[in-house]
Amino acid sequence: MTAGEEVTVSFGDSWENDGEAGGVQAGADKSGQGVVTAFGQSMKTLRVRAGLEREEFGRRIGYSASTVASFEQGRRIPSPRTIEQADEVLGAGGLLTLWKEQVERAQYPVRFQGMAKLEKEAIELLAYDALVVKGLLQTEEYMRALLAMRRPPLDEETIEQRVAARLLRQAIFDRHPSPLLSFVMDEAVLRHRYGGTGVLRGQLEHLLLIGQKRNVEIQVMPTECEDNAGVNGSFTVVTRKDGKKFLYAEAQGMSALQTDPEQVTLAGARYGIIRSQALSPRESSQFIEKLLGEL
Repeated sequence: MTAGEEVTVSFGDSWENDGEAGGVQAGADKSGQGVVTAFGQSMKTLRVRAGLEREEFGRRIGYSASTVASFEQGRRIPSPRTIEQADEVLGAGGLLTLWKEQVERAQYPVRFQGMAKLEKEAIELLAYDALVVKGLLQTEEYMRALLAMRRPPLDEETIEQRVAARLLRQAIFDRHPSPLLSFVMDEAVLRHRYGGTGVLRGQLEHLLLIGQKRNVEIQVMPTECEDNAGVNGSFTVVTRKDGKKFLYAEAQGMSALQTDPEQVTLAGARYGIIRSQALSPRESSQFIEKLLGEL
């Protein structure tokens, strides 16, 4: 992606509600599947050369023989840590760890790989959400509740796949140096009891916990606010280490990664207005605590 590109529009499952893979069954993307299959074949070749049966190899890396078979056949995507363990157990000398970056990219659909890479490289991320809690802020239970509501219904393996991928993205909170992360969400987002009262309670508690991080600001746009510059919907603005900015938005199964400087600059300015209209981070924490007390 370069600053000269204007927009990439993708059709299909929206990412925020439908993340892909990560230690579970691989997605349907053909290019990604090719990488996963090739990695699996390499793992199998090294395992056989090391004289290990699948059961013994699986025991050493913490998986069943059937899961090892899924890795080798390209039906499941191993986590980066699993790849490192496999490389060590098989004495591969780094031959498997060379695949880590490619396999990690393969867990995302092609349409989201650019955004996934940006999240890993971001020094600043600004996100406004009007429908659901941002994927980076979701608890596992909240994720599962959202995925269970999809129509047509998702099968269990796909749900596991998408939950794992979304959890993996949350490593952004543990990065060093820490990126600056700002989130604004509508009050309605915090009132929807997706999955039930218990799920919402856990999600609100999680927001209070994440909001305590010094590099994170969480703000609420109250429904009683008469002005909201975010009426056109959710979006995310990401700034990369080299200073380039990107705009990502999705709705109704379509997503767009905008790189046109004018549009991205306008989105950043719009976010600044939204942030000024919302409750302050301290007021927002108090507001979330109030919502918790009402449950």
